[in-house]
Amino acid sequence: MAETAETKHERVHLRLDARSKRKLERAAAYEETTVSRFVLHSSVAAAERVIEARERIVLPATDWDAFHDALLDPPAPNAALRRAARRYRERLGG
Repeated sequence: MAETAETKHERVHLRLDARSKRKLERAAAYEETTVSRFVLHSSVAAAERVIEARERIVLPATDWDAFHDALLDPPAPNAALRRAARRYRERLGG
């Protein structure tokens, strides 16, 4: 994780048992960094993995082909789509 010139203002407090603390200290020492930096880097990396896994959509090839075709040549709006668009506009107040 690259250090930024941005001033750090946020703080997270963490309570853990002695065994976990020793493990973090040992790992940080292997990485030649502080425990705080090690925990921050590890936590942010884990958060990025979780977010990526939850926000990415993976489609089977046949579904991807249908999606791709619909993007390139979308079908004409039917009554259900027009109703949905109208409800959406009404909810937004437009």
